[in-house]
Amino acid sequence: MEKMKILLTLSFILSLTATGWSQDFSKNITTAKNSYAGGNLEDARFAMEQMLNDIDMVIGREVLKMLPAKMETFTSNPKNDNVAANTGLAGVAIHRDYGTGEKILNLDLMSNSPIVASINAILSIPFMGNSGDGTQKIIKVEGYKAILQKSVDAESSKTNYTLQIPIGATLLTFTAPDTNEEDVIRMANLIPISQITKLVE
Repeated sequence: MEKMKILLTLSFILSLTATGWSQDFSKNITTAKNSYAGGNLEDARFAMEQMLNDIDMVIGREVLKMLPAKMETFTSNPKNDNVAANTGLAGVAIHRDYGTGEKILNLDLMSNSPIVASINAILSIPFMGNSGDGTQKIIKVEGYKAILQKSVDAESSKTNYTLQIPIGATLLTFTAPDTNEEDVIRMANLIPISQITKLVE
């Protein structure tokens, strides 16, 4: 069943990609097979890592296409859109931001995030996730549990929010400065989490 899922995912990704990328992917498959057959496991591993990295990058670009172009009155900044390989980790980091000036909303996804396990542990124990002073609480966004954190800037007295949603091994982080809880939750519900989950998991 797992092999079938991998094959279907690969077929889907290949159908989305340009010919040049498909040729690189096929080249890496051939290199991996030949290196493995020749007993050169180091080169076989490297070629497979390149394939997985290429797949992650394509998935990242597809996720970027799914993200909303606007967050209510905040328009995205396409020039800042970014998909990059995680340094020292498998997977990708995806970034989009919205707005201008001092009020910039940031939306980031990181696959194989090292802090997902810690966040899931907090989400599984409600009294840990909900602080007494209201600076942290567990909420749900599109059916997914999330941690919403509030902080107040000591100098400006502006209230800032950070929302973290674990999607399997991927962490979605949404930050919104100088706003209120209701607006953050409303904007977070514009993110197509269910659709993103189908690609990243």
